[in-house]
Amino acid sequence: MTSSATTYQCSVAATVDVAGGKWKPLIVHYLLDGTKRFGELRQLIGTVTQRSLTLQLRELEADGIITRKVFAEVPPRVEYSLTEFGKTLAPVLKAMKKWGDAYIDRLEARSSGRR
Repeated sequence: MTSSATTYQCSVAATVDVAGGKWKPLIVHYLLDGTKRFGELRQLIGTVTQRSLTLQLRELEADGIITRKVFAEVPPRVEYSLTEFGKTLAPVLKAMKKWGDAYIDRLEARSSGRR
């Protein structure tokens, strides 16, 4: 999570600070499809621990990227969605996906002997 006193030497550093890391890009990627519950996110991501997902969600919420809505039910239901500002990360994530697709294709071409 960033603080209002943070000074960045580079805009890329600011982006990585707020939306980078192992889980945050995946969280934002899945929330681009719409609101998700905690369990849904954990299942979609797969290997994330409950603690790590909770911490990453809290940081994204504190940075204004996502909103957390708690329903007064038993058991409690919590839903996460992107804020309008969070949705502005869509082009960044789409570019990362496009690059990742090309990289995977390259790896598959290498392993099959194609170049």
